[in-house]
Amino acid sequence: MQRMFDIVFSVLALLVLAPLLVPVVVVLRLTGEGEVFYRQQRVGQGGRHFGLLKFATMLKNSPSIGTGTVTVAEDPRILPVGHFLRKTKINELPQLLNILAGDMSVVGPRPLTPNEFGAYSPEVQAAVARVPPGLTGIGSVVFRDEENLLRGQRRVEFYERVIAPYKGALEQWYVARRSLAVYFQLICITAWVVLFPRSRVVWRAFPDLPPPPPELGLA
Repeated sequence: MQRMFDIVFSVLALLVLAPLLVPVVVVLRLTGEGEVFYRQQRVGQGGRHFGLLKFATMLKNSPSIGTGTVTVAEDPRILPVGHFLRKTKINELPQLLNILAGDMSVVGPRPLTPNEFGAYSPEVQAAVARVPPGLTGIGSVVFRDEENLLRGQRRVEFYERVIAPYKGALEQWYVARRSLAVYFQLICITAWVVLFPRSRVVWRAFPDLPPPPPELGLA
């Protein structure tokens, strides 16, 4: 049933959002480095790697410079139009094509790079690999402001010590409670927090979420 809703939602979204997506494609083609899409290897269901699509918002060789696959606020590798696309999450919309291809679901654990996935414990890796990764999900909602959370921190160390373990706990929570009800709740919550980024609705909707580490300041 979830796969059926994935197909319906992604097709409808592509049709409805076409007036937005086409201008974005044109702007990216004419600015920055002239790249429209960025494809990056991510870990999907069953540990299989696939090419995740995003609108190109950073320099082509970004993973090889600076903080690698960890992006921070005011990252100098982000292109001028990229800041807007990332803040509004428009840069994620090409993943609707990944959903149609069956690589992803609308809702699921955030698909990570192999290095990020390797920061999870074996137990978390096994849980996350059981289900399709998602365009949105509990980890994506809670960490929608991850770039700012890394501001002023020893970035890679803080990610591996604090963020990755808590993300893993959130994804385990989702896998254990995965259902159509949670699927639709997370879609609605995602739309809400895009409009109201400071909203704490996710904590009210899911009071049994694992408590966040104090260093994150999320509670």
